[in-house]
Amino acid sequence: MTGYISDDKRKVTTHRLIEMKERGEKISMLTAYDYTMAQIVDGAGIDVILVGDSASNVMAGNVTTLPITLDQMIYHGKSVVRGVKRAMVVVDMPFGSYQGNEMEGLASAIRIMKESHADALKLEGGEEIIDTVKRILSAGIPVMGHLGLMPQSINKYGTYTVRAKDDAEAEKLIKDAHLLQEAGCFALVLEKIPASLAARVASELTIPVIGIGAGGAVDGQVLVVQDMLGMNNGFRPRFLRRYADLNTVMTDAISSYVSDVKNCFFPNEKEQY
Repeated sequence: MTGYISDDKRKVTTHRLIEMKERGEKISMLTAYDYTMAQIVDGAGIDVILVGDSASNVMAGNVTTLPITLDQMIYHGKSVVRGVKRAMVVVDMPFGSYQGNEMEGLASAIRIMKESHADALKLEGGEEIIDTVKRILSAGIPVMGHLGLMPQSINKYGTYTVRAKDDAEAEKLIKDAHLLQEAGCFALVLEKIPASLAARVASELTIPVIGIGAGGAVDGQVLVVQDMLGMNNGFRPRFLRRYADLNTVMTDAISSYVSDVKNCFFPNEKEQY
């Protein structure tokens, strides 16, 4: 089975994403946290690469996204950018780098952009952080919003369950989505909300809406690359489709290597100088 690799080799930009929404072309988005994976993901034709603060979980083994630092996100962002030619690279602003102080948020945003050379940033939240979003946008930095389940607020929620199922939270989400668009955000991620609500938001907004666990009526989809490749066997939410079983492939390969070393089958005469 051959994959979808775009013939259009131009760099993906905020303008091109809006064009894609206007003509009904779905936007593909995956995470990456290092140079090697970024090269593979970009080469396969992905539109947007998210350097997610999920690196805290996937790369560092933390239980939540909260511990990852600004310096660590810059490191991951810089590594990914070096491996990308076509995709837009969006870096998550980590917890504590922008909440509550718009000038600190601007300083953090400028650091990420200057040091990582990323194309855009993603922030979690709506009305609560709108002044910070506006301040960052005023510096010419593109911002992608993020509503619904917001992992940086997990201690407030106390659960990773579906968000915005009740009317009050749904109405706040719709209001926040419009606020982010009006402020100037170029796109919005909706995480783990009812498909009908996500469809309504996508239909009301002129900017692209990317879903994760938000149904198929949005403008694009995002997943964590290690999850969709089956490297992480312990995470199995309903919205996740596994496109490979790399956990088994890698385990078998490493086991074969161990066996060959132990039995003196590696290296052979052709594998030495």
